[in-house]
Amino acid sequence: MRAALSLAARGLGRTWPNPAVGCVLVRDGAVIGRGWTQPGGRPHAETEALARARAFSGGADGATAYVTLEPCNHYGKTPPCALALVEAKVARVVVACQDPDPRVAGGGLTRLRDAGIAVTTGVCEAEALALNEGFFNRITLGRPLVTCKVASTLDGRIATATGESQWITGPTARAWGHRLRASHDAILVGIGTALADDPELSCRLPGLEDRSPVRVVVDSGLRLPPTAKLATGARHIPTWVVTGPTPDPARAEALAALGVEPIPVAAGPDGRVDPTAAMTALAARGITRVLVEGGASMAGALLGAGLVDRLEWFRAASLIGGDGLPAVAGFGVEALAAMARFECTAVRSAGADLAESYRRIGPKASV
Repeated sequence: MRAALSLAARGLGRTWPNPAVGCVLVRDGAVIGRGWTQPGGRPHAETEALARARAFSGGADGATAYVTLEPCNHYGKTPPCALALVEAKVARVVVACQDPDPRVAGGGLTRLRDAGIAVTTGVCEAEALALNEGFFNRITLGRPLVTCKVASTLDGRIATATGESQWITGPTARAWGHRLRASHDAILVGIGTALADDPELSCRLPGLEDRSPVRVVVDSGLRLPPTAKLATGARHIPTWVVTGPTPDPARAEALAALGVEPIPVAAGPDGRVDPTAAMTALAARGITRVLVEGGASMAGALLGAGLVDRLEWFRAASLIGGDGLPAVAGFGVEALAAMARFECTAVRSAGADLAESYRRIGPKASV
């Protein structure tokens, strides 16, 4: 099952709106087929593994299938994977976790059992749930998994008082950041970051250049200029601008002409894009995993709305102090009981910097 989970991870950031699934077929102690969900969500992992078993082993008759998610049981653009396993005459199916999608929701397991196939569930379940947390969020909460990436000094500053921020962390940490981009469906920044840095928000690691996620700018007033790199490159990398409910028609048309898609959503009490409405709109378009890269106000807005599920914090062994820009702005609590609490899940060295991973503690916010 751990091999199947490793295969599934290859699809993260590429399979949306579908989950990233892995499948390994074993017979007589030997692997006879393996597969993972392909870009765009199909072919499914089971289909890929069965095809390889037919090509190299004559089929999967009598094999055990290890699958990271309950096989689908509905007809969509492809036939059900549960049916494919039945027709392949596998003897046993081991499943890491069940699928909360109402179109499946136990139906795949029932079909397998009704066909006389032995079914085991819950193997490496925690790992499988964490792997596809974004998909589960979209199905059960109506929003994607939200991960905030921060690159800061030891005192939590992401820039000097004059706005200088390149580069606080070293090349290893920055390369890890690009790997994070490749494993997410979308990368999101606020208009302040877009205007100040004019970023490309692409994945530029060798071999992963085609793994750039959808680029999303939260821009209440549709201020993104047509000359911005995010706009001029929209024909090559999908670029969306989440804006207020009544965007300026001329600005929207100018951006649309470059390939940028304006997405109007409801505004909050402060007149800015409502964070919950923004996440709802992204989920409606199939996005399951969002990496938030800036800035401080965007991180604060999402934390204030209870929408941040994970933190990826790269910490340089340096100090800025003074009036340096904090990692989180506009979010604050008056009582410790109201703090946003996270648990540390990993601490690694990233060159001269530290890479810290955190997961939110407590119930998740739905939309």
